[in-house]
Amino acid sequence: MATTLPPLQALRALEAAARRRSFSRAAEELNLTHSAISHHLRALEAQVGVELFRRAGARMIPTAAGAQLAERVRRNLDDLRDALDVAKSGAKGVTRLELSAMSDLLSVWLIPRLGDFYEKYPLVDLSLHMHTDVVPPDPYSVDIGIWHRRVDEPGFQCRKLLDDNVVAVCSPALLARYKRFKIDHLPNMPLLRFTRRSWRDFFEAAGLPADEPERGPIFDDSGLMLQAAVAGQGVATARLQLARGFLESGELVQLGRVRIPASLDYFFTWREGHPREAEIQQFYRWIKSHLGP
Repeated sequence: MATTLPPLQALRALEAAARRRSFSRAAEELNLTHSAISHHLRALEAQVGVELFRRAGARMIPTAAGAQLAERVRRNLDDLRDALDVAKSGAKGVTRLELSAMSDLLSVWLIPRLGDFYEKYPLVDLSLHMHTDVVPPDPYSVDIGIWHRRVDEPGFQCRKLLDDNVVAVCSPALLARYKRFKIDHLPNMPLLRFTRRSWRDFFEAAGLPADEPERGPIFDDSGLMLQAAVAGQGVATARLQLARGFLESGELVQLGRVRIPASLDYFFTWREGHPREAEIQQFYRWIKSHLGP
């Protein structure tokens, strides 16, 4: 006789609790109460006849059986969501990918190039989500992540996209105010400050005995800082990959030849065995083909 399937809500509770390592966080995610999550999981344990979770301090850790079942449920839920996306698209074969990317890479580099991707892969739709924190979000919440740190979860692929350098850039109009510019002039120019990068490191590489500037606009997003530099508001330290389009168009110019290594990387992340892994790999290859040396 076929085994009676448990309610879908109980399976979703299992998957969320295993992923979040918390009944309370699973309840918050699913808009249920803590007691409802506990009830669903007790009923599941009674049905399968094995313990699915064990308490470890304040965390609820899935047992080996619980983790294995949760992973199988997760894959089947992904397949179900995929089928629903295809049905909603109204076009057979259209794939939607949820992409979360760092805000600077998304706004400055990726969006201007997406027309080429859509032209080459018209049956893939991207749903874009901007991420601003150095710490990655829940990696299960999207299909693809492009974040500054690796995901410390089993079953995920994380591939570093590139090695990059940081240079000093400003608008041609600002540079024109400094006749016969030399790198020694840099500390006396209006400087734009970035919360995740020190000017002191750049000064040291340039051999300049200058301290960290105490004045000037402060940005927590390097894409916004680049826009301020284009507007002539000051000199920015910028990743070459992000500044490349502005340099090629002449909207920005590089000051001197000093380069320092970028302190933060970009990691392309996805879950192994994803039902749309072929399209995810396709997008990864496209991004790699557009990244400059």
